[in-house]
Amino acid sequence: MDAATILDNNHELSLREFPYIIRWRDDRCTRCGRCTTVCPVNAIEPAPHVHRRIYSEGSAPNPKAEREIVHVVKQVTDVDRYCTGCGACTLVCPNEAIEPEYNPRHKLLTYKNKGGVPFRRGGRRNDPSTSTVDQLKFTRISMLTDPALDAGRHEFRIRTLLGRNLPPEALPLRKRGDRLVVSKTHERGQAENGHTAHGFIPPVREIYPIRIGSMSIGALSPHMWEGLAMGVAYLNEVEGMPVVMCTGEGGMPPRLLKSRFAKYFILQIASGYFGWDEIVHAIPEMTEDPAGIEIKYGQGAKPGDGGLLMAYKVLRLIAQIRGVPEFVDLASPPTHQTKYSIEEAVAKMIQSMSMAWGFRVPVYPKISGTKTAMAVLNNLARNPYASALCIDGEDGGTGAAYNVSMDKMGHPIASNIRDCYLDLVAQGKQNELPLIAAGGMGKTGNLAANAAAMIMLGASAVDTGKHIMQAAAWCFGDEYNRCNLCNTGRCPRGITTQDPKLYRRLDPDKVAERVVEVFKSADVELRKIFAPLGRSTELPIGMSDALGVADQSIAERLRISYVC
Repeated sequence: MDAATILDNNHELSLREFPYIIRWRDDRCTRCGRCTTVCPVNAIEPAPHVHRRIYSEGSAPNPKAEREIVHVVKQVTDVDRYCTGCGACTLVCPNEAIEPEYNPRHKLLTYKNKGGVPFRRGGRRNDPSTSTVDQLKFTRISMLTDPALDAGRHEFRIRTLLGRNLPPEALPLRKRGDRLVVSKTHERGQAENGHTAHGFIPPVREIYPIRIGSMSIGALSPHMWEGLAMGVAYLNEVEGMPVVMCTGEGGMPPRLLKSRFAKYFILQIASGYFGWDEIVHAIPEMTEDPAGIEIKYGQGAKPGDGGLLMAYKVLRLIAQIRGVPEFVDLASPPTHQTKYSIEEAVAKMIQSMSMAWGFRVPVYPKISGTKTAMAVLNNLARNPYASALCIDGEDGGTGAAYNVSMDKMGHPIASNIRDCYLDLVAQGKQNELPLIAAGGMGKTGNLAANAAAMIMLGASAVDTGKHIMQAAAWCFGDEYNRCNLCNTGRCPRGITTQDPKLYRRLDPDKVAERVVEVFKSADVELRKIFAPLGRSTELPIGMSDALGVADQSIAERLRISYVC
């Protein structure tokens, strides 16, 4: 090897630097080419390889060398085409000849900043450790002391309220004969317990306490979004479970917006206002009010950062829904540009959105988990039009974010919700303003247990997103940086791509079936958890004496029992 070749090779990476090393078996491979065809990042390619063999013949042999050219499947060492470990190659291989293997000693982040551009990816934070929520146990089990229920035979009604739930004395209702009427004489009056009577009844929806969190049509493929929507409609209309789904930023198809199914969706308005022209123009033709309006100020996976839908995802359908040209990057600012304080945001956004629907629809903000969450909460508690507060913790997923945001920024959801709930307790409003917890619900597959734990810490409902993607569409992504190609438009499952060749791999009917199965199984598990508490018609919101944890520091922080 000459000096020039050595110099060139010295600036290449070995496979040991990559997070996944592809194990290929020559003896099993039939060179069919399926694996190289389906690889979403072109991390493997067919290549000729020269084998040099030494042999000898005769009674006094002289060693001879011969070269043979064979075709192999080669893993590339280009950092821009590194193997993400999705395993699509393994799925299509007829002979089990190829499989990616995780390399725990990789140094990908050291090299993944070519051109001064930091590493950006989709998915969830790369932290395989157990979260605080997963460590919580349910330690109050009724035996002879409390009236425990039979989870299998007792009738349960697992529901929660989305909307401001004022106490009776604060409602502007007065009894007139056999009827309740709105009293105009108390519009400016002061009600009991510090609650102001405002002359209107806040809009409230009865929903299932596990919601499908905000994932936009655009970030998700048409087939994936359609499958989720069909599953939600089936749960409501056939199973009688009032599950709601948030649209994410970008609106929703006009035909769905004007249909009777609109009542199962929460419309999100974010700082880019994408899709809101279509929504505003559709209001006069809407046959049903939406379940709610969510004003997004932050996202747990990338707090302080705006949204981004890359140009290669903005195809004709997405462009029409969002009211933008095709194939342009759609970046949302980190804040709503016309609002620079909590009070201004509440006054402008919440009140104007409430007015647009005649004060019939709950309107609330979504913020990322942060130390300032209680400041937002206290302003919302004083505003009669605020219907809830959704807090998205650091374990939330995303379609596109810088790695440093996902792994190093944010606030755990458990302590954030607990602090906010105890703050409401101090104000005597713990049953008035619902708290919605998001970020990592079902991260390890324990969706119902995570939801129940957050409810007992003070949440009225939880949002789940990544768990639904993994459970309903068999998403490959995990916390070991496996797959996580959501931001590239090359999702091998067809979940987060607008490429028809990829998203046609996904059957929306099967996605809908799995959504129904996930929620029905979660409902059974919630009954198993709530039955020993004697709760069948009322959620144990804030019932923290039912929780325990084996970590004393967590117990002290959350003010729950230390058990070991």
